[in-house]
Amino acid sequence: MTSSPETIESEPPECPVCLQPYNSSDTIPRVLACGHSSCEVCLTQLPRPPSLSSAVIRCPVCTQLVKFSNPTTLPKNIDLLRYSLSSPKPDNPKPLIKSTPRRHLVPETCLPELYAAWKDWLIPNGAVLIDTQAGFGRIKIDLGLSVIAKCRLVDDQKVGLVEIGRFEVGHECLFEYSYVTKVMSVVGCMSDGQRTELGTLLGLSLRQPRVCGVLGLWLDVESGLLCLVTERKNDGVLSLGDLRDGFDQENQGWMRFLSMIGVELCEAFVGLRSEWLVCGCLGLSCLCFDEFGHVYIDPGEVLLTGRKIYQCVLEGLNGKRRIEASELTPLVMDLLNRDVFISPEVLFELLHREGIETESIGVNSKVDYSSDVWLFACVLLRLITGKQFAEGMHNYWMAVAERGGVSDWEILYLQWVEMMKAALEASVGSEYPSLQGALMKCLDLDPANRPLISDVWKTISGPNACHCSGHVSRLNRVSTKDNAIQCLVLGELCYISSDLSQESTISGLHGGEDNHEAGATQVREMRVATVVEGFSASKMHCKDLQGHLDCVTGFCVGGGFLFSASFDKTINVWSLQDFAHVQTFRGHEHKVMAVVFIDQEKPLCISADNGGVIFCWEVVPPLGQEPLKKWCEEKDWRYSGIHALAISESGCLYTGSGDRLIKVWSLRDYTLLCSMEGHKSVVSTLALCNGVLYSGSWDGTVRLWSLNDHNPLAVFGEGMPGRVSSVLSLHADQSTVIVAYENGCVKIWADDELKSSTQVHQGAIFALSKEDKWVFTGGWDRTVKIQEISGEGMEMDIREVGSVACDSVVTALLYEQGMLFVGYANKLIKVYYCGS
Repeated sequence: MTSSPETIESEPPECPVCLQPYNSSDTIPRVLACGHSSCEVCLTQLPRPPSLSSAVIRCPVCTQLVKFSNPTTLPKNIDLLRYSLSSPKPDNPKPLIKSTPRRHLVPETCLPELYAAWKDWLIPNGAVLIDTQAGFGRIKIDLGLSVIAKCRLVDDQKVGLVEIGRFEVGHECLFEYSYVTKVMSVVGCMSDGQRTELGTLLGLSLRQPRVCGVLGLWLDVESGLLCLVTERKNDGVLSLGDLRDGFDQENQGWMRFLSMIGVELCEAFVGLRSEWLVCGCLGLSCLCFDEFGHVYIDPGEVLLTGRKIYQCVLEGLNGKRRIEASELTPLVMDLLNRDVFISPEVLFELLHREGIETESIGVNSKVDYSSDVWLFACVLLRLITGKQFAEGMHNYWMAVAERGGVSDWEILYLQWVEMMKAALEASVGSEYPSLQGALMKCLDLDPANRPLISDVWKTISGPNACHCSGHVSRLNRVSTKDNAIQCLVLGELCYISSDLSQESTISGLHGGEDNHEAGATQVREMRVATVVEGFSASKMHCKDLQGHLDCVTGFCVGGGFLFSASFDKTINVWSLQDFAHVQTFRGHEHKVMAVVFIDQEKPLCISADNGGVIFCWEVVPPLGQEPLKKWCEEKDWRYSGIHALAISESGCLYTGSGDRLIKVWSLRDYTLLCSMEGHKSVVSTLALCNGVLYSGSWDGTVRLWSLNDHNPLAVFGEGMPGRVSSVLSLHADQSTVIVAYENGCVKIWADDELKSSTQVHQGAIFALSKEDKWVFTGGWDRTVKIQEISGEGMEMDIREVGSVACDSVVTALLYEQGMLFVGYANKLIKVYYCGS
């Protein structure tokens, strides 16, 4: 049944901060100067950053700065009170809880979650030096580099590089993507599975002590290869010498050393299990020692070993879609010659994924944690028995090839296990029966019959296992859900599709000579088409505008025209349709420093020079050459001309001058209304937003002024530690202010608090423009850089997206109507725009 309008009960009006209904006692509505209302209690409790004057607050509704001293001096909102008192009281009133007002959100990036998740794992450009002769890389920490804490970089640290992607634009481009953008583009092009595996590996070393550290992501800018940077220990197992005959049995400490390797290798596998990881394959090159002789598994080498196995499968089987069991013999023998082992069930699962059918040989293809148990036994037997292990495995596979029958497969395998048992007894004697029994069980062809790696650890540790029993008991409780297991050799980071593979230009950097073989360092190629809309490599065009005779100082757009000011004492007018030169405004006797456009019944272009003269030009076709009006500021000994202009909606012109004053002029009669004093040096830049005038000065501060009464509201940057740097340009947008400095730094204030300070340029930033989330800056270092504002609150940051190299110092910038206008010290203007 539908209620009539008379029976519908509306909620009483409430305070936008505490959400309590207004009343005449506790929550009295008070009207702010902007027209919005809030209760007395909330107005007194609103947070006030130190930069704000004590007589100013931000409206919790529209965020405008308004005058405020005492709430009782503000008028009551009688209409809200009357309506609130006449409204029916709710049955369950809300509890009286005061809350802080919501912060204004800064525009987000295209993929904010992706950047937030991976930014802390980016190793800075230049932090890795590749030593091609030694076969690895080294960390080089520069005090100027921003080193992320998560990466845990140590100067001169030896690292390995595992290639996981490639950045490639594919054609010539005016726009140079930044280092961070290149890395994030490759990561963004990865599949969800690849990113999941990558994230697991990056977090692995933070939690597991027996796994080599995975430090982060690094891009080789010359080749475009994105690499996973892994920690390299001092020595590997292969550095122990010639292992063909196993360890020296006459050495009294050899068994103790072997026992330590077995125990710590078990701990490494157990740690991988706790992260839901299975290696699936292992080579002797994957094991290494630290300076104290402890054993580690190198996950980077495991990935490279898996890629070797894929290469052997693709090359050895020659594209066959069905093979006999005997045809696996050359493949396995090739791996044995490399001291590489792969669990039987993992091998057959790999063949199945490649679309290769095999005989049913009784091997359970289920891959789980027991697959690494088989690898553990093979590695330990290889270290103990030396060439006997390789010879026994060789004889076994040769017998398989000769007989070729499926029925003999398991019989031959059991014979090989017995052979390994005899070789083990000959090597260690009868003193370690539990070790021998455990290793033989680990070699069971059925994964379900193999022992848990934690049980093997207990067997090898013997009496010394009691001090870690709690650790082992936790490991036994790890879930073994099939869908949670990630096998590295079967994962997407290891799998390389033949149509996307490409040999690396920095191949052979990972663990030994075998990596120089073809295909050992294949990577998935990532192509990036567009990063910044309007600055796509395939769509960005550039147009040169020539007409000025000296440095270009400023731009404004209006009436279908572009107006450019210059030191040559002129203002050139250009058509936005075809960028043709339309007119030149002449009359200034000094360098023109600033130009603005005012859209009114009779549109005007206003220019000012460093002699203090202001010109008004009427923008009505056909454009004339004579000014509509001109007048001068008063001068004194401090004077150095007008440096900045701004226009308010009320028809006031604001000038920032060398005499440290901001002057307000009426455009109705061109008279001086007032002067605002507060800066201690030249007022270099002006901006207006939401009833507030923002002024930047060479004194390093930004001051906020009310447009209603021209009184000061707040000061940004005053009393900041360090050397004072001049403010050269700024942009105001809602409650966010972006400021560019002479030292090349860009700072962001939001809600009257400093949120970010970033070194963007090497030298002064003369020009700044903003559009949506993109910030364009240019200056002394002859580059135009494009930054993206990301994050919110204290996490707000400015991230470089890319840059455009320039032939001269950038002195003016304006992004308008999808076009970027750039003015240079060499008198040239370039227009960057998007086209087909």
